[in-house]
Amino acid sequence: NTYMEIAQDFAETGFYQEAIGLLKLCDSDQPMLKYYEAYYHKLLGEEAKAKECLKEAHNRPSLYCFPNKLTDILVLTWAVKENKSDDKAYYYLGNLWYDKKQYDKAFACYQQSSVINPDFPTVHRNLALIYYNKKQEKTQAREAMEKAYQLDRTDARILLELDQLYKKCGVSIEERMKLYLSNPEAVLLRDDLYTEYVTLHNLMGHYEEALRLIMDRKFHPWEGGEGKISRQYILSLTQLARQLLMDEKEVIEEGVKLSKVAEAEEVGELHQAKVHQAIDYLKRALVYPHNLGEGKLAGAQDNNIHYFLGCAFELLGDTEAAKTHFIMASKGISEPAGMMFYNDQPADMILYQGLAHLKLGETALANSKFEKLIAYGKKHMEDCVKIDFFAVSLPDFLIFDEDLDKKNKVHCHYLMGLGYYGLGEKDLAAEELQRAWELDPSDSGVVVHRKYLV
Repeated sequence: NTYMEIAQDFAETGFYQEAIGLLKLCDSDQPMLKYYEAYYHKLLGEEAKAKECLKEAHNRPSLYCFPNKLTDILVLTWAVKENKSDDKAYYYLGNLWYDKKQYDKAFACYQQSSVINPDFPTVHRNLALIYYNKKQEKTQAREAMEKAYQLDRTDARILLELDQLYKKCGVSIEERMKLYLSNPEAVLLRDDLYTEYVTLHNLMGHYEEALRLIMDRKFHPWEGGEGKISRQYILSLTQLARQLLMDEKEVIEEGVKLSKVAEAEEVGELHQAKVHQAIDYLKRALVYPHNLGEGKLAGAQDNNIHYFLGCAFELLGDTEAAKTHFIMASKGISEPAGMMFYNDQPADMILYQGLAHLKLGETALANSKFEKLIAYGKKHMEDCVKIDFFAVSLPDFLIFDEDLDKKNKVHCHYLMGLGYYGLGEKDLAAEELQRAWELDPSDSGVVVHRKYLV
């Protein structure tokens, strides 16, 4: 960049030969160096040398070539006029136009590049962005992204972006899992991609496999990805515990013990062993292992974990330990938060606060929390949601534009479903959770609670 900046200073005062000489001193294979050299030869009237430089510029690797200056537009526009078969120059120019928010011009350049060379995966990937984000053409976006992936199955980022597009298009978790299983080597290359793979296992109920995958890797959380893998760690352990808190004939639902079970000895040795194993899982969920790469935030209430621990100790007949955990589960923020949160308390923790109050015999307090969930959902269902300009980082991967209004509706239906469940209105709870799931079949909270609550 420094060489090109100084060369431009020479060229702007008419010293084209000096500019060319300076560019030749740069020991780099960046294409833009040769495009500029070709342009200066053209200004000197050296047509043959200009064509030779254009040919070399085209043959140089495109990786990490990001033209960004207004003068780059001038040079690349000239380059595509001189050599209409230069797919890379069209690609670079398309990137520049996209950066300058000239999306129609960018689209035209990408299309021309793909016509000249249909085997360049990144052009199809970029076309997918315009199709989805600017033209709202989901089918064309999916086709373009799938072509990009088929052209280069070694690019883990393209695999991640294709999966994110699938998620936004409502593709089932089973189909998304097939995509990951078709390319296990690429899944290992990125923490964010690997985390999505773990998440899919949890969504499909493969909690043991999810936990194994988590413990087999050292994670390095990225800005915006804080809390992602730790949430999956907690989810896998709490759901393994929940499964263990089941009798062979009768499921222990939230707030309901096995009928006729009052003392630990009545549970039987087999069930006692299951309950103790569940307690071990839940205690593990309270402490983050070092391989997650992040620690637990101060003030985390872990309402769901303490609620399940209370239920487990209750089954063992340890009423004091059960009460202690129910009290801990009842603490925390009782006002529901919006669907976009950074590292605040998730709103669904209010369900477990209410269920803990029920266990403690505090029905009025419990119902007030359930009703807050329902009231929030009704009040905010039609909100027009925008990203906070001052957000430190965002919890989602935003390559393809998020439909924030739809995401808000999912959140509202979800909270209403939890609230109705707490009040014992299971039919209404089932309806709301079903609506949330139909809007987003990949929402972890919706999938888990829809499976176990109703």
